[in-house]
Amino acid sequence: MELETSDLLINALLFLFLPLWGIAGFVDWCCHRATHIEQNSGLKESIMHSVMGIQMAIPIALCLTFEVNVLILIICFITWICHELVAHWDVHYASPRREISIWEMHAHTYLGSLPTYMLATIVIINWQQFENLLTLNWQDNVTLKLIEAPHGGDKFIPIYLSFMAVACVFPYIEENIRCLRMHIKKEG
Repeated sequence: MELETSDLLINALLFLFLPLWGIAGFVDWCCHRATHIEQNSGLKESIMHSVMGIQMAIPIALCLTFEVNVLILIICFITWICHELVAHWDVHYASPRREISIWEMHAHTYLGSLPTYMLATIVIINWQQFENLLTLNWQDNVTLKLIEAPHGGDKFIPIYLSFMAVACVFPYIEENIRCLRMHIKKEG
């Protein structure tokens, strides 16, 4: 069976870029824990981390669930821009308050570049929709239409969500709780 280039790119997104993004998020969380984020930059930075995760979860969920069209691309571009702004704000806020190790800097490299690569790949796969976006040919391209056959097969989304829950969601919830407890302790 010969795969089309778009199929190969989709597989790269599913089985390379998305897992790497989760692994980088886990490494970043480990670095926050090692520098005792709750004792220095605290709750404010921890909330920024959660916001960035949510910002990236939105386009990932949309692209895994719906056919990519102008609407999905607009959402992807808006969330990517917002993610970049919060990432800049996060490092600007954290750097004078705590050590950012070489490991954390490497994790940030992946956390910042992978969304850009994923967005570029989505644009390449859906080039006609990107042209529609640029030429304002939006008629019939701003609705949500479910994908008929899920990318990666029926088991991919549950497995990926489980992986992300273990690698990122639960650790960052733990970080938020840890920072909230310290914030309450300092304020109280």
